[in-house]
Amino acid sequence: MSDDRTRDEAAENELKGVPEDMIDGDDQYGEPDGESVDDALAKLGAELDEAKQQVLYARADTQNLRRRMEKEIADARAYAATGFARDILSVSDNLSRALDAIPADLRDDEKWKSLIAGIEATGREIDKVFASHGISRIAAKGLPLDPNQHQAMIEIPTNEVEPGTVVQEMQAGYMIKDRLLRPAMVGVAKKPD
Repeated sequence: MSDDRTRDEAAENELKGVPEDMIDGDDQYGEPDGESVDDALAKLGAELDEAKQQVLYARADTQNLRRRMEKEIADARAYAATGFARDILSVSDNLSRALDAIPADLRDDEKWKSLIAGIEATGREIDKVFASHGISRIAAKGLPLDPNQHQAMIEIPTNEVEPGTVVQEMQAGYMIKDRLLRPAMVGVAKKPD
């Protein structure tokens, strides 16, 4: 009996300073509002399941955001040169026009051969730099008009090819990787009137 009294005194000492409304003398587990232990466990289990679901949603959102950011970074790296490439295309066009304008008799003249060779080497170097940055020329002449790559400027009446076929390229078009950098400006065949 003295052990029981000692335990009761120890319990009372532990409870000193605890507000009376938090101590329920009849219920040794301190069950709130008459709720059973099983009900409390079920409620806690439901809250745990809800918290787990919220964590899964948060993880999925984080993973989606990470993937989206990785794609945006990869696109930024891949297409960072787009503005510069558009600007340099006009330089390439002018260089091509200069080479096309050289008459055949000047090409054979010893005085001009080294100048012409230098201009041609510059053109090849530009093409090499374009290729190293994923910039490629769009094929046009002899192909059907592709509105995703070609811009029809004129229609040319002819019976030699099917209508809708590109018969003239006025300005070369270019792609940067899988995106259109500049459409090819073309003349397209049509049936003669």
